[in-house]
Amino acid sequence: MNRKMKWIGLASTFAVLMACQQPNASKNSDENSPTTQMDSSSFAGKVNNMDVHLYELKNKNGMKAYFTNFGARIVGLWVPDQEGNLRDVVLGFAKGADYNNPKEPFFGTIVGPFGNRIAKGKFKIDGQTYKLAINNGVNTLHGGFKGVHFANWSVKSANDSAITFSYTLPDGAEGFPGNIAMEVTYSLNDQNELTIAYQAQSDKKTVINLTNHAYFNLNGEGSGTVLDHQLQLFADQFTPVDSTLIPTGELASVKGTAFDFTVAKTIGKDINANDQQLFYGKGYDHNFVLNKSTDGEWHKAALVVGDKSGIEMEIWTQEPGIQFYSGNFMNEQVQLKNGKKDSFRTAFCLEPQHFPDSPNQPSFPSTLLTPGQIYKTKSLYRFSTK
Repeated sequence: MNRKMKWIGLASTFAVLMACQQPNASKNSDENSPTTQMDSSSFAGKVNNMDVHLYELKNKNGMKAYFTNFGARIVGLWVPDQEGNLRDVVLGFAKGADYNNPKEPFFGTIVGPFGNRIAKGKFKIDGQTYKLAINNGVNTLHGGFKGVHFANWSVKSANDSAITFSYTLPDGAEGFPGNIAMEVTYSLNDQNELTIAYQAQSDKKTVINLTNHAYFNLNGEGSGTVLDHQLQLFADQFTPVDSTLIPTGELASVKGTAFDFTVAKTIGKDINANDQQLFYGKGYDHNFVLNKSTDGEWHKAALVVGDKSGIEMEIWTQEPGIQFYSGNFMNEQVQLKNGKKDSFRTAFCLEPQHFPDSPNQPSFPSTLLTPGQIYKTKSLYRFSTK
């Protein structure tokens, strides 16, 4: 079946796309069943006096992925469950303007130029200290108050199966050096694989660590706790943190600890264990060191199974680590697409990336980006059923 990427909005500047107004969100044959597409007319609007649009990719299996140019976010992802019904496994909002909210917890967005934390909001390059915006206790998180998650990205290109967003972070924004030109391409194939490809260049030495901050619930958005999801992480080590969630520099074995997911177990099995690391994170909010690849440049990072849906998600990446966050700070501050609240631990994040605080940790893989160098990395999310 031919796949068509729909541009849902009114902007004529992207005339290369097929513009179309979708009807209100449709339902399956049962009028009480969940919606299986987003309402474009209510989503579109303006943020910072710029148009925010909704974009759709779909494949022959009925899988649908929705994105917006505000933060280059994934806002919905409908995946077939074990009964063949579509479930939206990504948390998000029904209106684009709702993402422009300081209480918005990075739903589905690209975070950068440095995803995760940088200690005390500073680092050095060639002896020069750069001071960043402090937005997470005493540290910088996900690029600062605005970073790239509150930016209006442009659509650089699109075809039937992929869309590329681009944005240049100005020199000095949030304290980061260099005009950092970034591109993110989302692509969906008929094997139910969603790939995110990242690229960046800078005209000054800087640091780069891009990732996507999707919140997943494989039983469906707003369907309750994720603590009964089965999780396997292909990581024999993790990076312990201090009380502000900055890595100590140690690579610690997960063996015999609550952080051992080398054999699949439920997310909630050990989450309340008497462990100082879990106390610091109020649950899991840690970077796992992925085992060395045996399949070329790709690492198999994670396998998650929804306990009610039977949906399996595999994550493969070219990154050395993956941050696992168990939804510890979700507290019903915002309303989701389906009208429910973001209740405590009703979603999890798995973010392929370089290690937190790498600019200040010489023993960690480098995140330095120099002029003339092209930063490239990919992560793949493969969906199937158990």
